[in-house]
Amino acid sequence: MQVTLNETDRLEFVLKKFRRQVTKAGLFQDMKKKRFYESPAVRRRRKDKAAARRKAKSGSRRDQ
Repeated sequence: MQVTLNETDRLEFVLKKFRRQVTKAGLFQDMKKKRFYESPAVRRRRKDKAAARRKAKSGSRRDQ
């Protein structure tokens, strides 16, 4: 990540700009996921549950 600074920029503005770029790039999500080791079986189970939730959610939308 790179944020360009001007001499008149305030620190709060620069930090806000940096934070916005980091969240837009998805780095916070990656850091959260990689904070602890997750075995392949647990990762697969988590992804399967997420897919089931998405499928149930899209199915309930069609019923309406």
